[in-house]
Amino acid sequence: MHLRIGCFMTFILLFVFIACTSCIRYEPNWESIDSRPVPGWFDDSKIGILIHYGVFSVPSILSEWFVEQWLGWKSPILMKFMKENYRPDFTYADFAPQLTAEFFDAKEWANLLKLSGAKYVVLTAKHHEGFTMWPSNFSWNWNSMDVGPKRDIVGELADAIRENTDLHFGLYHSLFEWFNRLYLEDKANDFKTQKFVAAKTMPELYEIVNKYKPEIIWSDGDWVANDTYWNSTNFLAWLYNDSPVKDYVVTNDRWGFNDKCKHGGFVNCGDKFNPKVLHKRKWENVMTIDKHSAGYRRNSKLSDYFTMNELLTQVAQTVRINTCEEIIDSLAGLTQGNHRLSIRLNTGQLLIVCQV
Repeated sequence: MHLRIGCFMTFILLFVFIACTSCIRYEPNWESIDSRPVPGWFDDSKIGILIHYGVFSVPSILSEWFVEQWLGWKSPILMKFMKENYRPDFTYADFAPQLTAEFFDAKEWANLLKLSGAKYVVLTAKHHEGFTMWPSNFSWNWNSMDVGPKRDIVGELADAIRENTDLHFGLYHSLFEWFNRLYLEDKANDFKTQKFVAAKTMPELYEIVNKYKPEIIWSDGDWVANDTYWNSTNFLAWLYNDSPVKDYVVTNDRWGFNDKCKHGGFVNCGDKFNPKVLHKRKWENVMTIDKHSAGYRRNSKLSDYFTMNELLTQVAQTVRINTCEEIIDSLAGLTQGNHRLSIRLNTGQLLIVCQV
């Protein structure tokens, strides 16, 4: 009898504990948001893949920052490249129809990602160029359904990953856009106005969470303004309290220039961050395969890639100190040490770069 009562009481206490943890409400401030534990699945995953894919995959020169390097920095290399290959009035938007994704096969990608040994994958839903890889209601005529592939790249890959693998699926999203008129207006106002955030950044974040239910929100493009401008804590409070992924979603630390390496779920601190010692926060090493770019470059040489030994050393060091290693533009097969992947041009084909 006492045993049965004890078991019953244990069940009641367990039920109350579960009920209470599910009722926790996070306030829109960092002290409250940072108190949320990082979901256990992320700690167990160890290795992930971050795929850079967008309009920049068409010219595929220098890096995924192509448009900024061309129009913003006036890179001599790109000025020469454009002069020799395109008409004088060619614009960056003219590259978008060439993003055909004709060989993009989400199921094939999913199978390759599964074979890699990685446990989670993050796709660039939108990079700093502003082109969304899903049919966003807030990016008219500058998304993968209206122009280019005429397909929902995010949706197709999300479905393929969930139907064919046990990988966790996440989305990369850039808070800002280099040449968006509303962003440039806010910037000119020293970020005292939030027209861009209200019309673009926040609506897109709510849209991808509600539509695709990602298990990771990998934020970027935060460095131009503080988190107050980006309205970050209000979004994260909603994400952790009321969103459809509130119980298992994980986020990084790129929510404002004052937050990096301090706030959020896990911290990136900066690309290729590896303290090589225990860190007070859960961290992720955002390691590239190409030494000079996170995206595919058609003019890269074999010597531009980290060697298999260098990559495996990073993986081993990171995992050894009980963290997660994320390899940009894929890591397929690194656990076996036989190949690595990147996105091939504008076709959506995966290019295997073999390491001898």
